[in-house]
Amino acid sequence: ALPTPTQAFSSLAESAYELACTDEDTEPATYSLSGAFEFLVTKVMQTADRPDASQNNLRTSAYEALMDLIKYSAKDCYVVIQKTTQVMMDRLRQILTVDAGGQLSGADKQQLADLESLICATLQSLVRKVSREDALTISSSVMEALLLMFQTSAAGSSSGVLEDALMTVGVLVEVLGEDFQHYMEVFFPFLKLALQNYAAYQVCQAAVGLVGDLCRTLTAKMLPYCNSIMEIMVDNLSNAAVHRSIKPQILSTIGDVALSIGSGFKVYLTIVFQILKEAAQLNVTINKNDFEMVDYINELREGCLEAYTGIVQGLKGEEGSTSGHLQLMTPEVPFLFQFIEHVAKDEDRSDGVTACCAGLLGDLCSAYGKALLSELQKSPSLNIMKLLQEGKSSRTKRTKTLCSWALKEMKALQK
Repeated sequence: ALPTPTQAFSSLAESAYELACTDEDTEPATYSLSGAFEFLVTKVMQTADRPDASQNNLRTSAYEALMDLIKYSAKDCYVVIQKTTQVMMDRLRQILTVDAGGQLSGADKQQLADLESLICATLQSLVRKVSREDALTISSSVMEALLLMFQTSAAGSSSGVLEDALMTVGVLVEVLGEDFQHYMEVFFPFLKLALQNYAAYQVCQAAVGLVGDLCRTLTAKMLPYCNSIMEIMVDNLSNAAVHRSIKPQILSTIGDVALSIGSGFKVYLTIVFQILKEAAQLNVTINKNDFEMVDYINELREGCLEAYTGIVQGLKGEEGSTSGHLQLMTPEVPFLFQFIEHVAKDEDRSDGVTACCAGLLGDLCSAYGKALLSELQKSPSLNIMKLLQEGKSSRTKRTKTLCSWALKEMKALQK
């Protein structure tokens, strides 16, 4: 099938950008579309506004082309990027007032929700492209519009809109860094609602991912929000009605929380260790041909290992092995070795699980130092050593690096 004109614009922008790039990490100063860039952007936006845009996927295709034009734009197109950001903000404000009275029919409501999602996705592309200074300037307006979206979504709008709005917040967190702290107080009630919204599991999943982003960005400043976050996440883990695909991500995000608040996490250790043990020891009789279940067990193990890693690193803090808080983890160490040993023997172990095992082993070595020697000698570590040796030959750079590092850390202790 021939590409549509909008698909052609996407391909054209990407090809022109790649041709102009001399360095992978550097945006080109100019490129072959620079002279026509504003014209192309204007025409694509006009296409998205056509009266028949809801037919044959035209509006979606036009917005996708616009996102690609933004993504693959050179530095000398920046003024157009700024203008387009303003246009998208105006459009979002406009459509948020369209159904303020809730009078629209089901079909019109869905069209409106689809448009909100497309504008959100376009804003994500724009926020990633603007300078930090411009991002700081527009962030209040963007958050204002997003908060309005959360309010209308809470009143029964599409869950797809909520998911896209959360992803847009995630991009703002990525671009603003610690400056996102200004919006936490006003945004947090909506984040809590999204975490509790497990019926729309993709919304809940996006919220869990956003908690991880916030923890990595705001670190210790997340402490005031952690009680509520941990309470909801622990409830979700023990709730059978919560979609299982969310649970590995929650486990991993618990590691992000632990790492961000360090010793402040000790109040959650008892319940978290209990949950992690239950998840790690989940023994289901797996049909090796049930690839979905094999993948899920791998994801669950990866989540557990990432949680333990975050806890070790968080309790270790800057004091390293002299940290008194680290002793709170000590009773769990024998179980961790048993768990890694069990995982190492599994032929269906994923590359990601191998990397996480190596990461946790390396962290345990660097955190406990010589105090870990007795555990290393006690554990039947042939399987563990085999896991690390196999990981060194992995095609994935992260797995190779972590396995080599873990072996080095273990050897250093035995000298």
